Amino acid sequence: MVLCYNLSMKRYRPVSLKAVKTYALSARKSKVSVNSFAGIPEKGDAFSAFLKKLPDAFAVHDFRRVVRAIVRARNDSRPVILGMGAHPIKLGLSPVIIELMQRGIITAVAMNGACVIHDFEIAMAGQTSEDVAREICSGTFGMSRDTGRGVNRAIRRGAEKGHGIGRAVGEYISSGAFPFREKSIFSQAYQLRIPVTVHVAIGTDIVHMHPEADGAAIGKGSMDDFRLLASVVADLEGGVYINLGSAVILPEVFLKALNIARNLGNKVEKITTVNMDFFQHYRPRENVLRRPTMDCGENFGLTGHHEIMFPLLAAAVIEEMS
Repeated sequence: MVLCYNLSMKRYRPVSLKAVKTYALSARKSKVSVNSFAGIPEKGDAFSAFLKKLPDAFAVHDFRRVVRAIVRARNDSRPVILGMGAHPIKLGLSPVIIELMQRGIITAVAMNGACVIHDFEIAMAGQTSEDVAREICSGTFGMSRDTGRGVNRAIRRGAEKGHGIGRAVGEYISSGAFPFREKSIFSQAYQLRIPVTVHVAIGTDIVHMHPEADGAAIGKGSMDDFRLLASVVADLEGGVYINLGSAVILPEVFLKALNIARNLGNKVEKITTVNMDFFQHYRPRENVLRRPTMDCGENFGLTGHHEIMFPLLAAAVIEEMS
């Protein structure tokens, strides 16, 4: 059966633009003007001049607000916590982080397990980061005797004293024959009495492959450090939490520590959270930026390479505080 419909199709003609309403450009509010343009760098410019010459737009707004939040937090004696993966250490940022600790700008550090390994190797030998692709073919990846034995011994000794991994490693490096311990975040934090916590996933770190690895000591040390971080986060009201290059472990740990802090009745509402990475991953975006500041507070994602962005942030904060 064929159904036929006798439809009257409406015919359309192009509209005329003669009656379109317009206005003067000078009467319109615009988002960009020459007043917001970048200044031209000149030879011999001070760093403060460089900052002032940045274009007044988008990411620069966020960068300046992060700087102000950090400075305001420290002027008000509020914490600035740095959560980090191991990549910043491998990129040579330890001296910058240590300087911020010594200046009283960074007040606590939370790390994943890989940070211990690279910091330990730097302190012991002044070098770190092996060629994984080459070593794994022969089964020698991660099999440094010095690293496996030393890190596990430090963790075990700390557990026996009731210390978390962060303090245990800091004490071990500070009291041992480590020629480059001034480059160790753990050692310097221990001497400055700044809390450093380590959050381990069993099996993710090369030291877990060594016969000296003690699962009970590792687990206890990491659990103690989680509770210590929760205590630090409980005092974060008015402070800043920065996630530097950790895509999974630290965002998950921070969210749980924050939840514990709030569950126990601590007011942790007006906080600033920052995620710094070359790519804004899902967990940092959700667990560091969006979820912790849903009701109040503010969050910023600063995208760029660690070796450029973090020294730039550190310099801007130091400039502002001085």
